[in-house]
Amino acid sequence: MNNYDNYISPFTWRYGTNEMRLIWSEKNKFKTWRKIWVALAKAQKDAGLVSQKELADLQEQKDNLDIERIIAIEKEVDHDLFSGIKEFAEKAKIGGGKIHLGATSMDVVDNADAIRVMDALSLVEKKLVNLLDAFAQKAGEYADTPCMGFTHIQPAEPTTVGYRLAFYAQDLLIDYQLLQFVKSNLKAKGFKGAVGTAASYDQLLQGTKMSPAKFEEVIMKELDLSSVLIATQVSPRKYDYFVLTLINSIASSLAKFAGDLRILQSPPIGEWAEPFGKKQVGSSAMPFKRNPKNSEKICSIARYVAALPNVALENATLSYLERTLDDSANKRIIIAEAFLSLDEIFTTAEKIIKGLVINEKKIAYNLAQYAPFAASESILMECVKKGASRQEMHETLREISLLAWEEVQNGKVNTMPELLKQNKQIKKYVSENDIEKMLDVTTHIGTAPQRAKELVKIIKKTIV
Repeated sequence: MNNYDNYISPFTWRYGTNEMRLIWSEKNKFKTWRKIWVALAKAQKDAGLVSQKELADLQEQKDNLDIERIIAIEKEVDHDLFSGIKEFAEKAKIGGGKIHLGATSMDVVDNADAIRVMDALSLVEKKLVNLLDAFAQKAGEYADTPCMGFTHIQPAEPTTVGYRLAFYAQDLLIDYQLLQFVKSNLKAKGFKGAVGTAASYDQLLQGTKMSPAKFEEVIMKELDLSSVLIATQVSPRKYDYFVLTLINSIASSLAKFAGDLRILQSPPIGEWAEPFGKKQVGSSAMPFKRNPKNSEKICSIARYVAALPNVALENATLSYLERTLDDSANKRIIIAEAFLSLDEIFTTAEKIIKGLVINEKKIAYNLAQYAPFAASESILMECVKKGASRQEMHETLREISLLAWEEVQNGKVNTMPELLKQNKQIKKYVSENDIEKMLDVTTHIGTAPQRAKELVKIIKKTIV
């Protein structure tokens, strides 16, 4: 139950899913710490440092967690991990005295964070695959549908709806490839002690048949993690930067899609629109409004995410010598909130792309108004090939284009097709039938449909 007398983060209830919130919950954090302490004790049992009875006690009490008690202890000792140790030891009367033996705080905290990051990345991968599939379906469906292309937010030449969607899909495919790189290269601290030398474990394991390297290997296998060869008191903070850069890259791709949708939904263009619920309210003051609020939300959250990688990079840069606490406070915020931000962006983007409204009548209207201008270059080249002066023909076409453009700007139907077919200078070199063919928008979309379909195949093959 939320306490509404206190500040509640939007990530507590508004943004993100319960699945992602669970990964970054305090409960999961403490449970993961205990998982690591038990794995540590299990390896120490193999080394003869912990008895079977002590290990069994720790395993039995592993899920008997009292977070309120941990918080109460922390108020006294001002150390969150030590508070977790003490509360666990209070429950495990037999094995409690061996908890955290030989370890330093970051042997637990950093490895626990690595586990949670990997769990969160698995969830990200699942949602990214779903989104890629949704974009691929739309791109394939509309691969052959001509529409007006825009450069500088001005009508340019025709493209296709599917080709435009394929651009966003390709960005997400690049993000998927980056995700695979990050996942395969992430490593945790391992168990190397206070400054990374493993001196405490070396001393602890003397007289046993287990080396510090083997000891670490056994625990990391239990935790399903890989460890770096070299660590200080902490794991390399560059890994946090890589993770946040990945998250930012995905958020950026979807913000590009959402930003373009906002432009295309504006009434003067009106070709695309977000799905709009029957009871959805666009404005408290203007009942007619159908604002692209979901796309705006994606852009807004992505702007926040974009600021986070730099914090992680400074953490890597400014943690002096073997470690300082410059990173500790902000890491409690930036990692979880980056994942929850992306989680909300995923949910919103999937809703938009699956319910995307494509207004084919407005697309056809805009093509009729602006696509004829794209034919001028084809007509120019054809006339010159048949003996016309390029400069003279360029001037003729320029005059026709300006006249037609003025009419369009005044809200009239584009008369350029008729002006071209009626012009005596042009008709000396090309027939009305040839002009009609060159005005056909399907002759101005190049290989866009084929390449959009090819990308769909690549995506399907990649995400199987």
